[in-house]
Amino acid sequence: MKDNELFLTASSSPHIRTKEDVGVIMRDVVIALVPAFGCALYFFGINALILVTSSVLSAVIAEGLIQKLTKKPITINDWSAVVTGLLLAFNLPPSAPWWLAVIGSAFAILIVKHTFGGIGQNFMNPALAARAFLLASWPTKMTAGFVLPRTLDGVSSSTPLAMLYAADATATATAEASATLTAVDLPSYMDLFLGNVAGVIGETSAIALLIGFAYLLYRGVISWRIPVIYIGVVGLMTFVFGANGLFTGNGIYHILSGGLMLGAIFMATDYSSSPVTPRGQIIFALGCGILTSVIRLWGGYPEGVSYSILLMNVAAPLIDKYTIPKIYGEVKANA
Repeated sequence: MKDNELFLTASSSPHIRTKEDVGVIMRDVVIALVPAFGCALYFFGINALILVTSSVLSAVIAEGLIQKLTKKPITINDWSAVVTGLLLAFNLPPSAPWWLAVIGSAFAILIVKHTFGGIGQNFMNPALAARAFLLASWPTKMTAGFVLPRTLDGVSSSTPLAMLYAADATATATAEASATLTAVDLPSYMDLFLGNVAGVIGETSAIALLIGFAYLLYRGVISWRIPVIYIGVVGLMTFVFGANGLFTGNGIYHILSGGLMLGAIFMATDYSSSPVTPRGQIIFALGCGILTSVIRLWGGYPEGVSYSILLMNVAAPLIDKYTIPKIYGEVKANA
């Protein structure tokens, strides 16, 4: 059918034409993740490459295998499995064994994604669900593999967020000790901004993630609502509810450290597991920000991004139900 004949064809809504498809969108996400991948290679070396390669290949193979076994069209060329593999690898410590990435990718694709019907049908982010599964199954390997960047001997170190958590805990006993710990031991803002700190391989460099964010905005792949509101709420709450009293917290440090930027930009914005309406996206982002802050400030775990997004993923259908505009002309009783 020629293009001009499409205008003479009667069809049901939606009547939106675009050259973009899943492959184009997923390719853009991969491109946006390239700066963070480059920083991971620079700071963590061959370990980062092994984890990313193992995770991506496992995700693609698992996708092709399940589609072949279920006699569905093979769609490994749409890049969605690559994105899942990349995001899972970015959530692993640099010293994690390669088989952890393989198991996590298989779980993400086979259980979280295809058990519910494949792309667009999963109700939570596959990479985050796989991370939660790995953390519950192998907690030591998921939390004890952090190393200082570019150390040939793999010197282990606490993440900046764990250091800040320890500093805040100390502040409950003595504010002076907390101030000393913060000044002496915490990495600088510049190290956090560039990525020269310990952490999972894809979360450390704020500048690399912001470059990816700018690219996704330019390409129209995501909107600003979820990332900006999510990050803003965490920064505000962690500043207001400081360890030494109201308005004494280090909100900027909470923004730059941990997985907040990675989660807010690349995982909370997942099409399948986040609300579709602008108002719903605002509610979703507020929920993610509040939950993350509550876990970081008062929970027993220094990070809270993964669980916050997963919890809000579950709530996303309900948010959509109450924020989708009513159909014009619909009977009030049915509206």
